[in-house]
Amino acid sequence: MFIHYRTLGFVIKKIDRGEADRVFIIFTKDFGKLRLLARAARKIKSKLSGGLKLFSLSEIEFIQGKAYKTLTDAKTRENFDKIPKSLIRLKIAYKIAEVSDKLLREEEKDQQIWNLFSETFQRLNSGSRLPYFPSHQILTAGLQGRKFLGFTIYYYFFWNLIDLIGYRPSVYNCAVCQKKLTLNCLYFNPEEGGVICSNCYKKLKSGKEISADLVKILRVILKKDWKTFCRIKIKPSHYKALKNISNEYYNFLVQDFR
Repeated sequence: MFIHYRTLGFVIKKIDRGEADRVFIIFTKDFGKLRLLARAARKIKSKLSGGLKLFSLSEIEFIQGKAYKTLTDAKTRENFDKIPKSLIRLKIAYKIAEVSDKLLREEEKDQQIWNLFSETFQRLNSGSRLPYFPSHQILTAGLQGRKFLGFTIYYYFFWNLIDLIGYRPSVYNCAVCQKKLTLNCLYFNPEEGGVICSNCYKKLKSGKEISADLVKILRVILKKDWKTFCRIKIKPSHYKALKNISNEYYNFLVQDFR
């Protein structure tokens, strides 16, 4: 006799399997990240399809099978209906899903990560229309941080997720010599675990220059102070640098997780 488990979860990914089945990646409140099989979920009459919308909060029920955990019931608790209606919101949601799937291990419950998911999806879905600027406008327009809100939600999520899974970068002391950082001539080195001073950079000859402003932005993000973060004036150059350093650290971590 199978034991039925019930929990809440954010649906972050779906993968078609066979002719009609689907595998869902769901970050749950009580079990962490789960990979769940929904049999015949792609059939029109499937009772599961309506309760498993991508980027929704669902109440799910599943059983443990031999090879898979199998979904037996699903009901949508919160649609976050503004996300699929906005290309930028949708793009951010997919990026959140990508890093979560790659960096989170399965079946590791974590209340803080659950809270981060909940807060992030609420923010992504709240408010009015999020602005979207083509890349050439981002690089040339003098725009304040609030106008980058749609983009920065992802980076706030990313760096706090990194912190919660144990890969917090060093941003106050040199990651190599541990001396307190002075905000000039700084470099970011993923292999060493964060920001390094100019002396250690000269010895290692590895790392990319990082501005004092970007170090300050990372410090605010890692304090989990959303209100202060929203008030920061983020220049186009800051946004570009934040994007580059986030991608660099993510790519390094993905290799480390293999």
